Amino acid sequence: MAQKFGIPSRRDVLKLTGGSLAAASAGGLAAAKPDDTVEVNVGVASNSSRSAARSAATDVIREFDSIDVLTIRAPKKAASGLRNRADVRYVEENGTVEALAQTLPWGVDRADAEVAHANGETGAGADIAIIDTGIDSTHPDLQANLGTGRSFVTTGNYPAWQDNNGHGTHCAGIADAVDNGQGVVGVSTEATLHAVKVLTGSGSGTTSDVAAGIEYVADQGWDVGSLSLGSSSGSQTLRDACQYAQSNGVLLVAAAGNSGPCTDCVGYPAAYPSVMAVSSTNRNDGLSSFSSQGPEVEIAAPGSDIYSTYVGGTYTRLSGTSMACPHVSGAAGQLMANGYTNSEARSRLKSTAEDVGLSSNESGSGLLDVAAALGYDSGDST
Repeated sequence: MAQKFGIPSRRDVLKLTGGSLAAASAGGLAAAKPDDTVEVNVGVASNSSRSAARSAATDVIREFDSIDVLTIRAPKKAASGLRNRADVRYVEENGTVEALAQTLPWGVDRADAEVAHANGETGAGADIAIIDTGIDSTHPDLQANLGTGRSFVTTGNYPAWQDNNGHGTHCAGIADAVDNGQGVVGVSTEATLHAVKVLTGSGSGTTSDVAAGIEYVADQGWDVGSLSLGSSSGSQTLRDACQYAQSNGVLLVAAAGNSGPCTDCVGYPAAYPSVMAVSSTNRNDGLSSFSSQGPEVEIAAPGSDIYSTYVGGTYTRLSGTSMACPHVSGAAGQLMANGYTNSEARSRLKSTAEDVGLSSNESGSGLLDVAAALGYDSGDST
């Protein structure tokens, strides 16, 4: 029977779909006194109601050209009188909306990746393969960075390496979301992302699927293979694939697993010597409650309540070592864009990691520090 690989089970998974404008509540209009001036939008249905709205106004802010609406300022009692007219469709507070500004996720901030960005470090020229459920090629925060990809599983009605789960897209955004003023920004921002689909829409795949994906990444000559997946038992086929990738210049980074609390439970492929195992921390720099730990862990990165890209052009919060892994993958991409080999980048990430008081079993060399790895301190900026 084929061994099944999948996304490490997540505890405390939080989802929040983004992408909608935030409107002000109507509390201001409701709380106004009768003689207070309010600003309202009046939907009219006739010339007489239009004239009535103008007459009620102390100031006409706007009359729309193509829709029957006026924006006016008027005493609340006058606005209420308009609402009572049969030929007035509605009277509503002229609420406020907010621009959809780009969010700096706390994990990217905590790892000081924004310091690297401020100094021109974008990862441009590096190739990062997300070996996962695929990537949503239509996502506005990922499109500009997408390269090629391949699927090693049956995709059903989904073309090629498209993501029909969401997990791979989430990891892709953490590693390398575009710095475009909207949505989120990744640890790296201009590396080329490649989708290597080895997990189905249900989040599972076989040892052969994963091994084939890793072999493919190595054969393409890509720099980083990000593996936010795992199994509790090893496989010689998978071990061989990981060793092949390492020997061919790929830095494989993998999630340690979500079997915590435990002391010796790092999953595979993270437990292989050819792979850099990543544990997860929370906002307080503590080990995430779900994070696996063990002597194979080499570094820790933020993994609790991480906001990133999701399928359908949306954004979601997820928790897991799956989220910690692409933080390190993005940082590795930046180093390799600067000429580091896979072994040099691995060593550099560990030697510059921050000591946050966790044991080596929990965090390896410490917490990822992107700025330090690239030669900056947290106060450096251009």
